[in-house]
Amino acid sequence: MIEKAIEIKVPVVMTIAGSDSGGGAGIQADLKTFAAHGVHGASVVAAVTAQNTMGVYAVQEVDLEIITAQIDAVVEDMCPVAVKTGMLSSPDIVRLVAQKTLDYGWKTLVVDPVMVSSSGARLLRDEAIETYRRDLLPLATVATPNIPEAAELAGISISSSDDSREAARVINDFGVKYVIVKGGHLETSGQSVDLLYDGDSFTECALPWINSTSNHGTGCTFASALAARLALGDQIQTAFSSAKKYVWEAMNNAYAVGEGNGPLNHMWRHPK
Repeated sequence: MIEKAIEIKVPVVMTIAGSDSGGGAGIQADLKTFAAHGVHGASVVAAVTAQNTMGVYAVQEVDLEIITAQIDAVVEDMCPVAVKTGMLSSPDIVRLVAQKTLDYGWKTLVVDPVMVSSSGARLLRDEAIETYRRDLLPLATVATPNIPEAAELAGISISSSDDSREAARVINDFGVKYVIVKGGHLETSGQSVDLLYDGDSFTECALPWINSTSNHGTGCTFASALAARLALGDQIQTAFSSAKKYVWEAMNNAYAVGEGNGPLNHMWRHPK
């Protein structure tokens, strides 16, 4: 019999999001990303989806009581140092997460305002957008909308980098500390340019554009990588660039799965 005292401690990061049966996005992408970054991932399932690389075929929201019980079970035992949110499909779920943020005083909250899947399925009720603006974004450390999500939150059209900057300013005015507008929907001179706004100045992170259908779960993966890096002690600018590079490599090293928008290779750092 071997007795071993467990002395290794790693940060715990909790995701509150939807489950993706195809394993490319949502909770599944979050947990793979956490593991790749060396943090312990805990999960709260807020919705169950039936999906694959071709599309989303069914969505079932989880009862508020079960979401509450999952959050309480994780927080009261594991004390996550960072929380990341993904698919919160209804106003009630958004409000619940906002209330839990206040109850537990989470210091690092990464809000990825998931609205539409890579295949085009709507994952957020329209009436929940205002709930995000009013209740959750003012509590967030950082929000990570893509361009369509930033356009909806800000209420403006985005077709240029200047538009992205204006949207970031509007979203920042809701009370969120940092805003990252992901630029994957707006190719700029062969570059994919993400934009970080801290309320005063902008920081850009640009990498070569990858023309690939292996893009399912890029937003979830970015937000989870960002949360993991913040949990590990990175400052926001360092976490921002690290998360961008991680997603780029995960896309560049993707493997073929399915007939549609395939997943990333979250474990690209760990080859066979």
